[in-house]
Amino acid sequence: MKRRMNINEAEPRIYKAMAVADNYLPQFDLERRLQELIRIRVSQINGCGYCIDYHTKDALALGETTQRLFALAAWWETPFFTEEEQAILQLATEVTRIADHGVSDQTYQNALRLLGEKKLAQVIFVTTTINSWNRIAIAMHLVAGED
Repeated sequence: MKRRMNINEAEPRIYKAMAVADNYLPQFDLERRLQELIRIRVSQINGCGYCIDYHTKDALALGETTQRLFALAAWWETPFFTEEEQAILQLATEVTRIADHGVSDQTYQNALRLLGEKKLAQVIFVTTTINSWNRIAIAMHLVAGED
């Protein structure tokens, strides 16, 4: 795959705008390790190799296990994720695939019950942010391992 233009050089305000969103994420109540799981899972769904590579490294640095990272692509088929993590991953999946059928009432209510409004909102924002990054990376053919 050949890398396309450098979008940051073509229009630096795009990365600046995205950075504003990213700078809020460490301040969230949502644990950073969970934020990385969201980023990786959403990137798997979207097929963004660059972001999978980038956020897997971050997750490992935060203490995430390789077993859970390997199982993340089929999280619902494993015993490795807590009920809260499963609710987060289901919500992130439905937000990412929003054109399929929106976010179901069952997914929303379950996430609300387990997370409360504030953390639920944070999950939606982390999911939305990484979806945007995925679209930039895929459109520009960013290559995993090249930073």
